[in-house]
Amino acid sequence: MKELIQHVDYVQWQAKKKTKLAGELKDDQKKGRMEECLFARFATEVEDEGHEKEVAKKAVADLIKISDQLKTKNVVFYPYVHLLYGAKPSKPRTALEIQNLVKDGLEKKGLKVKLSPFGWYKEFEMKCKGHPLSEWSRIIRAGGEPGLEKEGAEEQAVSEAVKKEELLKSKFYILEPTGKRHEIKIENGKIKGYNFEKYPKLEKMCLYELAKNRTVDKQPPHIELMKKLEIADYEPGSDPGNLRFYPNGRLIKGLLEDYTTREVVDYGGMEVEAPIMYDYEHPVLKKYLNRFPARQYIVKTPNKECFLRFSACFGQFLMAHDATISYKNMPLKIYEMTRYSFRTEKRGELAGLRRLRAFTMPDVHALCTDVKQASEELLVRFNLAEKVLKGYGFDKKDDLEFAMRWVKEFEDEHPEVIKDLAKKWGRPMLVEVWDKRFFYFVMKYEINFVDALDKAATLTTDQIDVENGDTYDLNYIGEDGKEHRPVILHMSPGGAIERAIYALLEKAYMDQQKGKKGILPLWLSPTQVRVCAVSDSHNKACLKIAEELEKANIRVDIDDRGESVGKKISGSEKEWVPYTLVIGDKELKAKKIPVRVRSSGKVVDMSLADLVAEIQKKCEGMVFKKLSLPRELSRRPKFTGN
Repeated sequence: MKELIQHVDYVQWQAKKKTKLAGELKDDQKKGRMEECLFARFATEVEDEGHEKEVAKKAVADLIKISDQLKTKNVVFYPYVHLLYGAKPSKPRTALEIQNLVKDGLEKKGLKVKLSPFGWYKEFEMKCKGHPLSEWSRIIRAGGEPGLEKEGAEEQAVSEAVKKEELLKSKFYILEPTGKRHEIKIENGKIKGYNFEKYPKLEKMCLYELAKNRTVDKQPPHIELMKKLEIADYEPGSDPGNLRFYPNGRLIKGLLEDYTTREVVDYGGMEVEAPIMYDYEHPVLKKYLNRFPARQYIVKTPNKECFLRFSACFGQFLMAHDATISYKNMPLKIYEMTRYSFRTEKRGELAGLRRLRAFTMPDVHALCTDVKQASEELLVRFNLAEKVLKGYGFDKKDDLEFAMRWVKEFEDEHPEVIKDLAKKWGRPMLVEVWDKRFFYFVMKYEINFVDALDKAATLTTDQIDVENGDTYDLNYIGEDGKEHRPVILHMSPGGAIERAIYALLEKAYMDQQKGKKGILPLWLSPTQVRVCAVSDSHNKACLKIAEELEKANIRVDIDDRGESVGKKISGSEKEWVPYTLVIGDKELKAKKIPVRVRSSGKVVDMSLADLVAEIQKKCEGMVFKKLSLPRELSRRPKFTGN
């Protein structure tokens, strides 16, 4: 039996037309509605015949587990044969028997259950809540475990690295910049072995890493903010973990992408573009798949079975394989901003912009002559990472935490790399040490953000890869005129672009909890200045001001709606607009205009030239894009209901 289960505000239905399987219904039996419930659509298969009681029992156990987790006692059990996607359905009597057994089983456990009419064509309407645990898919089999999640099973593959990662054993330490280390362990939900009194966020990151629980059991605050600010939202017409971005979100994404690309190209990265899908049976790629801890989407093409890329490695390494490379070209830096990379993350781990299944990843590799050159280049790239994250709007001391992971043998042979990175970070950090190497890398570092729910998310990472030179048959010509294998660095300077937005929104939320105003960095604010007309007669003057600001590469809009000044100011506040101007007769006569500055909460008298100078100074060195929304608010659509 297959099920699609959704946590909904409500679901309602009406039977429209009978099939030959339908029984007679009175008019009042054709309609139904239930609020605050699990909407469980099911379809029984031929394999369920003869196992009705066992399948129903497992379905009951699974639905009870989900209802307990979501704190709801209402269930709508709804026959929906379309879930089978070409599989052979069971006989109607099997579906009816399972339906009734599930209803009886749930009611015996105290749940309220409604069944929709069997054998009728029905129209239905529902509103899914859209939180990270609001959608579940199941395949329940006789002989299997109750509620076994098989979501996307036919279209994903799990690498050997994912399976082995869960079995790896390692030791964790706190490493101080001086080189002193303290072994830490988790006991009764607390970290033992180090005094975190001065480093509470580091403690939270350590607890998250050692617990190894990635499940999201509470909606992260940034999800409400991303909707409220019309940045992004869930896309019900796609697979979970694939979001849609509204004009504000696309603008912010584009700015982050352009800034990151500029910095990587300045560093020496050669920008390329590669396909998003690759042959699953390609001998080299398949070997790499099983060395990378990620789950893949599988796509069947007319010619072969392919997988969607989860990074830019495939395209860049295949290009390098076909290139003629000299030691004089090293380190050879190849870069792509992948739109998109794909990973079939577990359903319970998906969380708004934090963890997605389709994401934009800036990926820059460096082919180095040996581990020594790779170690030196790692430190250069660390400076790049710090610059990028600072540009994004993160404060190293207040917002970020550091972790390093390595194989013991690497530290024995190259202790200077670890010492240099520890000194560069300058604060205590988390360290994980493996006795043996399983992955393709021998060492990596991560710069992490700890969010409002005390969960850590990696932004920057860089890895020393000693294996893929062999895997991809990569060569360079050395000073001796012979072919040699490169050592490869894998880096994302600021992490996935979507994750950077998540972290900025979570940071803003945590600032709000401290009594500050929620705000994005000025260069990323979709509208930087809003000009509010006191009345319609002032719209032309507002337009003139807006045009002057636009000449200075400032994103500005005009609130020309027929609302009161108070509502216009309130609207500007809700949208986190950094600077708000109210223009009426008095302001037009004055030499300076009262400017509401969101970051300080103050109203400051400024000339237009002063305002331009302040904004340009704060945005100096950053990239600029024009606002893609209509300049006048009266001409704008509303993308969300917030």
